Amino acid sequence: MSASKVIERDLVVIGGGPAGLAAAIAAKEAGCDVVLIERDRILGGILNQCIHDGFGLHRFGEALSGPEYAGRFIAQLKGLDVPVLQNTIVLNLSSDRKLLVSRMGELTEIHAKAIVLAMGCRERTRGALSIPGHRPSGVYTAGAAQNFVNMENIMPGKRVCILGSGDIGLIMARRMTLEGAKVEAVFELLPWSSGLPRNIRQCLVDYGIPLYLSTTVVNISGMGRLEGITVATVDDKRQPVAGTEKFFPCDTLLLSVGLIPENELAREAGVALSPITGGALVDADCMTSIPGVFSCGNALHVHDLVDRVSEEAERAGRAAAAFVAGKLSSGGTGVSILPGSGVRYVMPDHMTIPENPEETTLAFRVTTPKRDGVVRAAAGDTILKEEKHPRLHPAEMVWMRLSVEALRELKKSGKALEVSAS
Repeated sequence: MSASKVIERDLVVIGGGPAGLAAAIAAKEAGCDVVLIERDRILGGILNQCIHDGFGLHRFGEALSGPEYAGRFIAQLKGLDVPVLQNTIVLNLSSDRKLLVSRMGELTEIHAKAIVLAMGCRERTRGALSIPGHRPSGVYTAGAAQNFVNMENIMPGKRVCILGSGDIGLIMARRMTLEGAKVEAVFELLPWSSGLPRNIRQCLVDYGIPLYLSTTVVNISGMGRLEGITVATVDDKRQPVAGTEKFFPCDTLLLSVGLIPENELAREAGVALSPITGGALVDADCMTSIPGVFSCGNALHVHDLVDRVSEEAERAGRAAAAFVAGKLSSGGTGVSILPGSGVRYVMPDHMTIPENPEETTLAFRVTTPKRDGVVRAAAGDTILKEEKHPRLHPAEMVWMRLSVEALRELKKSGKALEVSAS
């Protein structure tokens, strides 16, 4: 495919969800010429179908719905006069920051000085789980069902089971109940819920919906339409235990079994990706292994709160603007940051030393729930930061601020920084 025209831009932000909006606003306010590309007809991303409240508690001190939260950023973006290309798809991204873009049947090549990847994430499907059984209608991802109910006014079914206790699944358990469906149960493979504790209370406990932990679906029944599922208890290796099978009649199965960062463009361009998160490997400025290409939001790693997405994306947007202005270099590897005992991953995975801020931030997830836990950032016997937490949970991200001065001293030693939880 060849483009009908070629244009040059300083900064291109790909994705008009919460991360892309915040990154574009921050870059524009930093004085950068920026254009935002969104494949949908409207801005806001997945927030548009999240009509429940709970967004913005940290940022605005209010419990906003998804559209309300997105609306505040959209209004701010319009006030800054940032060009937005909606109904536009990026077909290709090269390592030298050239994009092939399709819009209204026209192909355009954009040469950008910097790019922010903010494409969000997608849900894992039944195909990723290899659940045995027939392939009847009535099996949906939780996000697809949310779109049907909240955007299209379509009820997927009347008698519902849910596999996976991630936040989308929990919220859909409540939503389907409010719309008149009977939610039989939520089943979770792990011995703990994958969702936020507040969603367990507000979406299951308040509505009397049972949650079965260490349980998974082992068979799907029904030829034309789903007739029911068989579940079984799993052992400590997450394998079904023979003799524990139980049949649940239902006409709808919702899958809330994990999110995967959208990184086909990043992979195509040669951006180094994390085998743990599926997102890019980045430094403290959210810059990837390709200088001038930044990543943020759920395309980088799946967040627990949209407020944190906005905070991270603003950092990426400001850094991209600084790169365009020649005030930010690729900077080398700096200090390596490793996940230690009890920690699944740490963001960023390496850190060049910021010149101006006194503090910088690490984000990470623990591997298992803990009471009265301690998180620690250390290099050998030298402890840079230690914090006590009354509760640690894999569903909730931990954010730790570190002294930049301490990192400078660490860089001189050549040691890696390891983050652990106990």
